[in-house]
Amino acid sequence: MNNIVTSRLHTAILLVSILLLFAGCQTAYYKTMEKFGYHKRDILVDRVKDARDSQEEAKEQFKSALEEFSTVLGFQGGDLEKKYNTLNDAYEESEEKAQDVRDRIESVEKVSEALFDEWDEELSQYTNAKLRQSSEEQLRYTKREYKKLIGAMKRAEKKIEPVLSAFRDQVLFLKHNLNAQAIASLKSELVSVESNVASLIKEMEASIGEANEFIKSMAQE
Repeated sequence: MNNIVTSRLHTAILLVSILLLFAGCQTAYYKTMEKFGYHKRDILVDRVKDARDSQEEAKEQFKSALEEFSTVLGFQGGDLEKKYNTLNDAYEESEEKAQDVRDRIESVEKVSEALFDEWDEELSQYTNAKLRQSSEEQLRYTKREYKKLIGAMKRAEKKIEPVLSAFRDQVLFLKHNLNAQAIASLKSELVSVESNVASLIKEMEASIGEANEFIKSMAQE
């Protein structure tokens, strides 16, 4: 029993150490960037741009994957395995783009948290009440704009997995059943897949629009 407790304690200590090391690395990164005149605000804007661009790329990739899927379902004889390989490549590329979107959103969240924490702490350093009030108002405004942005990004992110799941199912089914009957049985799924992709693209376009608005608002401050 003591060995189990000791093992769990060691595991907890290791996890805490990793988290502290990561936090330290993040802090060191921000401090280094600031020495070069590149502050958290600038990093946030850049990461929002990267997230926007990754969503744009993912949107186009999912459109392309849907086209490949539609082509396979309209297949009339020939090398079916070659068609499967093409569809599988499209699915794998979609997975990569989706993961990039997730990573970009996460990076936006991390730097925004650091920026707002720093901003909140530095408000107490003001001696001029009027300037402090103005800064507080600007912070509230920026938080509101950011909340709209991250909300749109998260909504788009939630639409990704249903699309990937649908593509994954089609690819696996074709892999296990490389015949005309398999294609015929998948045709009934096309409408559902098209609907999922359309919903994803709509949310991504909304998120991209929010990103552009956020970038514009930060440039005006």
